[in-house]
Amino acid sequence: MSTERVKKMQQPIEHQQQQKQVKVKIQKKQWVSTGEKVLYSAATGVIALASVFMVHFSSTTDTLNRDIQQAEQKISQQEAVNDSLAYDAKELSNPDRILQIAKDNGLEMQNAEVKQAGYAGN
Repeated sequence: MSTERVKKMQQPIEHQQQQKQVKVKIQKKQWVSTGEKVLYSAATGVIALASVFMVHFSSTTDTLNRDIQQAEQKISQQEAVNDSLAYDAKELSNPDRILQIAKDNGLEMQNAEVKQAGYAGN
């Protein structure tokens, strides 16, 4: 065997060994897949929007409740003023007071009966 022949035989063997060492890429399995990421993002967005809506709704409800309470307060104050004015009107329409004012102004009473006028409203 000549040296050339031995070299030729060795070269293909080395070449074959180099070809066998092919690098294999191993893909790591992701902890969360892309679809799950989309679903989680959508769910988080919906929860955030629901939270914002609830806070806005609570704020609006609180504002309306405060307005209602202020209106009720004004109504009760006006009712108190109305009751006071009704009492004053009733007191001023007292027949004895009317007779006294009439005598002070020089009017004489012809009939002994004095009747209190009533309301002619609905």
